[in-house]
Amino acid sequence: MPGGRLTQQERQQIALGVADGLAYAEIARRLDRPTSTVTREVMRNGGPTGYRADLAHRATERRAHQRRRAVPRGPETRLTAHGRDPEAVREFEEALTTNMMASGLPKMMARLLTCLYTTDAGSLTAAELVQHLQVSKASVSKAVTVLESLGLIRRERDERRRERYVVDNAALYQSMIASARANAELARIAREGVQVLGAGTPAADRLENVARFVDFVAEAIIRAAEQAREVLGPTPPASG
Repeated sequence: MPGGRLTQQERQQIALGVADGLAYAEIARRLDRPTSTVTREVMRNGGPTGYRADLAHRATERRAHQRRRAVPRGPETRLTAHGRDPEAVREFEEALTTNMMASGLPKMMARLLTCLYTTDAGSLTAAELVQHLQVSKASVSKAVTVLESLGLIRRERDERRRERYVVDNAALYQSMIASARANAELARIAREGVQVLGAGTPAADRLENVARFVDFVAEAIIRAAEQAREVLGPTPPASG
């Protein structure tokens, strides 16, 4: 499997594949690249409807140039906290953000979640998020509000009474339960449709199948979330 950065020719092949409606996995197979590489490349450069090979190539070169200017190459400055390679950390953050975006999260929310997942502190204030993400307070506030409504993050106050935003097992549990409830509500509405359209009709049978399917999924999610909470607890076990 070839390594290194994508070439301009590979980006052109990606653009053709996206235009032809090919799945990212199929494009990656033709390039002999990981699917995550193709997904990240498309999502960070306009998405499936806006991806252009030439623009993507120039954007990548520009980002690489900015990183070279921001991070000196001397061995004494290459490593940060815990001996981490800052460029490798950035690459990982971009990959995680792209994965979340591919799952349907808007970019700002995905970036904020990535920031919370990768902080050693375990939580961040709004001011810290603004500083790290280099965005406005309004952007952070809007993203936080939506993420909290989805159960993906939770708030707590520190000893200075500042609000901090947290992602941990407790937040993940609430997110899974919220997803299960949404599925249960879909099943309820689908069964209302069965009565409206008439039991035994093709449309009603289809809606009944939808209800049965999402009921099964919701029950499985709740069961798995409860088991995970029992085994893992509300927060990850401390290392050491």
